[in-house]
Amino acid sequence: MTGSDGLVGVLERARAIGLLGPGSVEVHVAHAEALLALLGGIGAAPRVALDLGSGGGVPGLILALGVPSSRWTLLDAAGRRTAFLEAAVRELEVGDRVQVVRGRAEVVGRDPQHRGGYDLVTARSFGPPAVTAECAAPLLRIGGWLAVSEPPEPTAERWPAQELAALGLEVVAQQLWMVAQQRSAAPEQVPRRDGIPRKRPRW
Repeated sequence: MTGSDGLVGVLERARAIGLLGPGSVEVHVAHAEALLALLGGIGAAPRVALDLGSGGGVPGLILALGVPSSRWTLLDAAGRRTAFLEAAVRELEVGDRVQVVRGRAEVVGRDPQHRGGYDLVTARSFGPPAVTAECAAPLLRIGGWLAVSEPPEPTAERWPAQELAALGLEVVAQQLWMVAQQRSAAPEQVPRRDGIPRKRPRW
């Protein structure tokens, strides 16, 4: 089944088995669509994108269907979640342009097949800002965009300019989503070894 009806069914199942947080499916879809509007406003329509910690497919599946010309990688480290995503991709008939990868972001970020290969990296509930930025920056091409779902009342202190600049990132918007542009290539030493970004965050 394709289209919005199929997507709603997929997301409802994701919520039923604990892969999607509280709130109606419609709210989750609207939140992701707000990102599409934000990206459109800054001229950042993605061609090749990756969703970090894709879990139940939010926002990755929603955005993939919202931008039919885009190609997506849904990345997650857990077999249960990637199995769900693989089934969802088949059901939604988007396997020609959406791939599911099981792996840790730190490993994938050092893989030449992925490093520097994406116009857009998205994250929702992947981890604290420092962890998300360190894992995302190596995946982005120069000029690419990082978009991270924000809490209801975000503060600028969540994304300190100096620390982001050390990863090549600069914040350009912070509304429902924090959007940063990859101004320069991420340093070769990031991401650090598996688990280190969480154990010893950069800020």
